[in-house]
Amino acid sequence: MKTWLRIVRHYYTASHLPEHLAPALDLGLRLFLANVFFRSGLTKIQNWDSTLYLFSDVYQVPLLPSDVAAYLATGAELGLPVLLVFGLFGRFAAAGLFIFNAVAVYSYYAELSEAGLNQHLYWGILLAVLLIASRGVWSADAWLEKRLGRF
Repeated sequence: MKTWLRIVRHYYTASHLPEHLAPALDLGLRLFLANVFFRSGLTKIQNWDSTLYLFSDVYQVPLLPSDVAAYLATGAELGLPVLLVFGLFGRFAAAGLFIFNAVAVYSYYAELSEAGLNQHLYWGILLAVLLIASRGVWSADAWLEKRLGRF
């Protein structure tokens, strides 16, 4: 076999090695994003009166009464990250947080700095990666799918 062909084969074999890191990257993304949103939820419940004030006078959440929006947002920020960490209904959790993030930007857009807007964009992109490209090999979903079989 020619030397250049051997080199090309070694290159393509080596180029697939990073794919073995995909489960670790997926888990890292889930842990990072869960931490961001869960901490925000904890902040909301630490001073509920302040949260209700923000939702009634500062945030402009469309279609919902401010108190309902406050409860839903807090519930989303405390519940969905837990699902994300365990990878249980992981795509549902990623989709929920993606929508939550988009609504947060929409309802608070006038008050967001450029850095804050970029941060939300960054989170949205990472959530979209989990939603669309994540295989969640190290997740409860993968474990359940093996036991239950594909539907």
